Amino acid sequence: MADRLLLILFLVSYLFVSGVTSRNITIENKCNYTIWPGILSGGLGPPTGGFALKKGEARVINVPSGWSGRFWGRSLCSTNSTGGFSCATGDCGSGKVECTGGGTPPVTLAEFTIDSNGGQDFYDVSLVDGYNLPMVVVPQGDETCSTVGCVNDLNPTCPDELRVRGNTSLMTLATPIIACTSPCEAFNSSEYCCTGAYSTPQTCVPTDYSRVFKRACPRAYSYAYDDSNSTFTCASQPNYVITFCPSSALNTTK
Repeated sequence: MADRLLLILFLVSYLFVSGVTSRNITIENKCNYTIWPGILSGGLGPPTGGFALKKGEARVINVPSGWSGRFWGRSLCSTNSTGGFSCATGDCGSGKVECTGGGTPPVTLAEFTIDSNGGQDFYDVSLVDGYNLPMVVVPQGDETCSTVGCVNDLNPTCPDELRVRGNTSLMTLATPIIACTSPCEAFNSSEYCCTGAYSTPQTCVPTDYSRVFKRACPRAYSYAYDDSNSTFTCASQPNYVITFCPSSALNTTK
């Protein structure tokens, strides 16, 4: 017991002396329906997982310095007669509310690397894996750090060949569009996946499809090499708020 207490005291002292800090990432649901956020950790915690978030609810996730990972929202989820849980968009394949892996495309992703490269945070909202829900990321307490994401509903402007409609036995053109898949996922082509001969920034360039994504969501990644105006940094160690179905427009001037 004494050895365990000494170890705990050592760890606390180390974290204090080394300046290692943690951050809060608040996830809030402003959609008119329940969503099921998912988390995929790149290491250091919080653990990969998922939970339900009703309309108007929020949950705070604490992440340590050095953490990287992604957040997304699952929608149109249900439990079948044998207890299996699944979602029409963003499903993580666990069969449970708790995720054990990433979200199945098409899915809107918020991506973070905390306290990297001299204490800077890197963050973005990505549509590289397609789109399922509007989402913004807002740094707290520093107006010089950018709000990013996709406020607009991309589904109405999604090209016909990328549209994902609700899973019904009587699917028609009137069936609601629930997501917009990525051209890579739809066509499995090197040109759209930025692979093979198209695997460099010089050869993988914007396509008609990525331009549709960019027009609808100018503060989000539209394709694999959309780095120059879609990856953001913040050095002031802020907390962040991820909002699903935000009501206000993004300020694109900062």
